[in-house]
This record gives sequence, structure tokens and C-alpha cells, in this order.
Amino acid sequence: MKTQGQNILFLIFLMASIMGYSQVKITGKVSFKNKGVSEVNVTLKDTYDGTTTDAQGNFSFETSEKGTHIITFIHPKYENVERTISIENQDVSLNVDLKEQISEIDAVVVSAGSIEASDKKRATALLSPIDIYTTAGADGQISSALTYLPGVQKVGGTEGLFIRGGTGTESKIFMDGSLINNYFSNSVPGIAGRDQFNTSLFKGNIFSSGGYSALYGQALSGALMLESVDLPDQSSYSLGISPIFLSAGFQKLGDNKNYSYGATAGYSILSLMQKVFNFNTDFVEAPQGLNGDLNFRIKTKSGGFFKYYGMFNSNKMGVRSESLEPGYDFSLVKLNGKNTFHNLSFKQKFGKYLLNVGGSYSYNRSDLHFSTETNDIESNRNQLLTDGNYLNFKAVVERKINRISALRGGFELNNTDENLNFEAVQKNYKDLISSAFLETDLGFSNALSAKIGVRAEHSSFLGKNNIAPRFAIAYRLAKDWTTSLAYGLFYQNPESKYINGPANLGFQKSQHYIFQVQRASEGRTLRFEAFYKKYDQLIKTFNVNEQTQTALNNNGYGYAKGVEFFWRDNKKTFENIDYWISYSYLDSKRDFLNYPVSLQPSFAAEHTLSAVAKRFIPEWKLGVNLSYTYAKGRPFYDIASTVENGEAINYTRNEGRLKDYNALNFSINYLPNIGKKDAKAFPVFVLSVSNILGSKNVYGYNFSADGSRSSAIVPPVNTFVFIGAFISFGVDKTDDAINNNL
Repeated sequence: MKTQGQNILFLIFLMASIMGYSQVKITGKVSFKNKGVSEVNVTLKDTYDGTTTDAQGNFSFETSEKGTHIITFIHPKYENVERTISIENQDVSLNVDLKEQISEIDAVVVSAGSIEASDKKRATALLSPIDIYTTAGADGQISSALTYLPGVQKVGGTEGLFIRGGTGTESKIFMDGSLINNYFSNSVPGIAGRDQFNTSLFKGNIFSSGGYSALYGQALSGALMLESVDLPDQSSYSLGISPIFLSAGFQKLGDNKNYSYGATAGYSILSLMQKVFNFNTDFVEAPQGLNGDLNFRIKTKSGGFFKYYGMFNSNKMGVRSESLEPGYDFSLVKLNGKNTFHNLSFKQKFGKYLLNVGGSYSYNRSDLHFSTETNDIESNRNQLLTDGNYLNFKAVVERKINRISALRGGFELNNTDENLNFEAVQKNYKDLISSAFLETDLGFSNALSAKIGVRAEHSSFLGKNNIAPRFAIAYRLAKDWTTSLAYGLFYQNPESKYINGPANLGFQKSQHYIFQVQRASEGRTLRFEAFYKKYDQLIKTFNVNEQTQTALNNNGYGYAKGVEFFWRDNKKTFENIDYWISYSYLDSKRDFLNYPVSLQPSFAAEHTLSAVAKRFIPEWKLGVNLSYTYAKGRPFYDIASTVENGEAINYTRNEGRLKDYNALNFSINYLPNIGKKDAKAFPVFVLSVSNILGSKNVYGYNFSADGSRSSAIVPPVNTFVFIGAFISFGVDKTDDAINNNL
């Protein structure tokens, strides 16, 4: 694999060396009201040549192009400008005056606890889809990219967003307002499921690490709100090829550009890579998956917008590990998983009112088979089969009060129907959560705004209600400085997997207190946040056996407090280099589930540090990306249960602390055809290496039934190399790469 990587790099340098060097210089100045404007993207359209203006608004770059071309000037605060120029053998000079872009008023945005990535005009805009794809180590997954931001823990062996001392199930993910109940793929214990949704499906995301809107609920820690793309610019076809997967898709845009439809399909299998790398995990059946999706989008004559997205995914794998129990050589677990998701949404303006209606259906099936192997003979096979059907419906009506104030309200229905079969145990869990919410944005001035909301819920299973007020206020301290305060109550039902017998249970509850100071200027963001979360009514459980815990009551409690720091410098200090640094300090303790006393959770690291750096080299058409993550070792526990005098008692048999987590990741993206007018295909070649230094990280430990033996939970492979090509036909989808990397 190392030789292949060297060959790719050699090819890149060879192509760069044979490029023409007949260069013409293009210079000028960009102004607004006779004052130079900095950070304007200046690009020669349909080429890869360009630059950004300096502090005085001046720009200069060289090009080997000839003939008539269009040069574009792009800045978020001003209207885009295009000028036609003729390039011959003489240098070109031109000056441009910009016009202010009239869009949303320059009011302070309430942002405590949230990171908004869908609107770059807001000071809290941090991540875009291209940011996610070019973050080394994220594997193009939204959930993985978020671990490089403050507040999100890198846990490893379990899927989910672990936010500020919360479990992975205490955060929820939404698409166009509707809940996604199966965002992650099915997997086996110790191996985290992957994102099932393609990052390119979404034009942006709002990630809230606390204090989120009253429009969303059933999440004690945080929420990720994803917004799907609208109509494509034109019809296109795509192809993805690598040693581990093959995918293809298309998007068809209607002649009148008022509708589109498309589909993709893919197949993945890890067997080839097993022959190349030394895997820690013994896959007796290589992970493989078949997936597909459909979508359509319709814009009505009255300005309404329909969006539909549906996906299907099936995956299999088998894992063998040394048995911790005497008398057996190996333990085996095999998975056959299937799931589907469908989402339909509609948006329409009716005079002063905006209506958003959406619904989603999720189905998830996980078929696990546990067995043992001795002298090459398999025995003691047990099946754990779970089926889940989930329906979600939400309607929101919004009315603008003025340019910086709005009122919105609506209701939501979330229905769950789950079946579980394990040995002789059968369980059916049904619940309908009915919710109503009301929220207002109050803009008192361009320096002061507030958000006040309330959410009420009723659970048919629990037979109980809750009311959750939420409040946030923000104040602009100076031109680039804002400060925010947020408070909120958040409720969540106990996880259904713990409800295995009669118990008088209620909602779990958390309270969030968040203070934030942020400075956002052109190309730079500095953010400091302090938070305190108080947990009440967490469920307590008792170990029935190795696989099953059952809920007893809501007597659990806990807290999480800490500080977070984020700094991003987007090509401001270093030419063509975008980097960010995040640090989180977390102090958290909980007495919940089967914990015998209040303990630091096994999924919460005290110190987490991440750094991401990206450099695009236009003359080589090459992007180079690095990322690094450090996390202080988390605690681990082996907790057992017993009954004394008729009372259930949990106690700790083994405990300790994991070694510190370290991972340095590297990736390069090569775009050979970008800017070519006659190109029929636009490939992007990717080479990525995760954990390039080969650190032997440990996620946790498994223990035998009596606690006398243990084995480490480790990544399937210490260092992984990915090589692939993503090709689009009919449309150059690398335009975003030009505008975002110059």
C-alpha cells in the first residue's frame, strides 16, 4: 500500500511539472464605497486560477489561460460580481466596485450551545459539507467530523454522538425537521455502526451541544439538525470506485427546472482489505453491505417545495474472538441487519405565514446470533432478534413579526413499535409521544436578541406529561464580539432495551446552563463556552445476565460541567491554509444504570484536544489534510449484580483507566480535470491514512461472567489506508472546491 501511495504522489508531481508556464498576471482592486474590501474570492471562471484580496482590497494572480474569460468576485456580505476580460500576452488590470447584499438584517444571532453550518453569513458557521469531506480521519461521515469540534467525545466502540458527558442515545438526529431513528447502521458489540446517510445529501447542518430549540425534544444532551439539498443545478451522473466499495448514481433535473429525481446504489465488502492489513478483529464473515436510495424534489407554481428521500440498507458480518469463559475456545457473533428510512416534507408560504410539514418512517431489523466454538465445532447458538417500526410527523407554522423577530409553533407525533426475541423471552414495546411547542425570536435591536420557547410532551407508555421551558439571550459586546446565555429543561424516555419488567418509570430529565463568548471576523472565529448540566430521574438498572439489564426506577442522578475552546483561522494567517483547534475540559459524574455509586462515566474523558489543518495547492490541483485527536484515558468498570435480603445490589468487581487516546490522520485529494472546459468527467482521487502513527488505542474491556478474565475492546485495525476515485459526469461538482479552497 505504501508503494501505491508513492505512485500516486509521483503521478501528481509529474503532471504538475509538465504544465505550461506561459503566465499572464491579472491585478486590480475591489472596493465598496471607495474603501478596499478584504477576503474577496477572485476566480477565473471554469479554471482553477484565482486568489483572495488583501486587507486593502488588492489582488494579483497569474494564469496560463488565453482568450475571453469571466472573472468572478464573491464575498458573503456583497452581491456576486462577474466581469468579462480578454487574456492575450499582456498583463490585465481591472478595478471592481461591490454592492452590499441585502438579506437578513445584521442582528446578533442567539447561538449559545449551538454550531450552525448551513448559513455562512452567521458568526457560528463552522462546518460545511466540503469541510466534512476534507477532514482527515472523518471518512466523509458527519458524525465523525463532529468529534473534531468541542463537546463531542471520541468513544470508538459504540456509535452515536457522545455530547458533554451524555450517552450516545441522549443525542438525536433530524432530517428536514423529522426524527431519524436509524441514522447509524446495525453492528455487533464493540464495533461502532457507521453513518447510513451520504454527506452530500445535506447542504448544511446545525449541531447543538446543548440548549437547543423547543422545536426538538427527547434528547437529554444535544441535537443534530440536517437540511437536505434542494434542486440540483443540472442533471448529472456519478461513480465511486475503491477496493472496498462500488457505487453509482444519477440526478435528473426537469426541463423547466421545477423538479428533479435521482437514485444511487452501492455495494461494499472488506474482504480484500483483510488480505492487505493486519486486522485486530477476526472477521469470520467480512463486513459487507448493499444500499440504495431514491429522491425527488418538486417546486410548485405557488412557491411550495416537496422533498422526498428514501433509503434501504442491508449489512452482514461475523466476528470471532477468544472466549473469556472456561471450556470454550472462541466466542462468535454474526449479524444480519436490514433497515429503511423514508422522509417526505413540504414547505409553503401563505401570506405572512410559513408552513413546514414533514413525516418520516424508519424500520430497523437486527438479527444477532451468539455462539461458542471448541475444537472447530460451533455450539450454543442463541438468537437476539429486534424489529423496530418508527413513525414521526411534525407540523410547524411560523410568522414573521418584523425583520428580526418571529413566532412559530406546532405539534409532533412520534410512534414506536418494537419487538424483541431472545431465547425464550419475547417483548413488545409500544409508545406514542405527542408533543406541542411554541417559540419566539425577539429582536430588540441589532445588539440584543432573545429566544423564548416551551415544549410539552405526553408519553402513552409512561402515562405521564412534561413541560420544558427554554430560554436564551444574546448581546453584541462590540463589532465582532457577542455573548450568549442559555437555559433549558430537556426530557427523554428511558431506553426501551432496559424495560424488561414491571417498573414505575417516568421521564429522565436534564437542565442546561450555558455561557458563551465569541469573536467572529473575516476568516477567523474564536469561541469560549462554559456549561453546567444537571441530571435527574435517570433510570437505575439491575443485571439480569451478561446481555440484559432491566430498569428498576428513576432514582439516578448526575452532573456534567466544563469549559470549551474553539479557534478557526480560515486562510487568514497562512496563505491557502485553513486550520482549527478545539479543546474541551469535562468534569462529569453519574449514578445511573447499574452504577453502584456516583462515578465518572466510562464514555467521558476529562480532556480532549483536536487539531485540523487543510492546505490546497492550486497549481498541483491537490488538497492535503491533517487531523489529530488526543483524549485523556477514560475509566472502565466491570459491574455485577446480586440480591441480598430481597434487595437488588450492584457492585464493582474490576475498574481502572484506559491509556490516553492518540490518532494522527492524513489524506490527499487530487482533482486532475478541474477547470477543463472540454472535460467529460470530473474525477476526484482520494488517498487517506487513519492513525498514521499506528497508535494502539483501546476503547474499553470485556469481562468474563465471574470477572476473572478480560479482553480489550480495540479498533478493527490500528492503521487503515483508503484509496478511491469519485467521478461525476455531466456537471463539474468541483466548483465548490474552487470557491472554498482558494
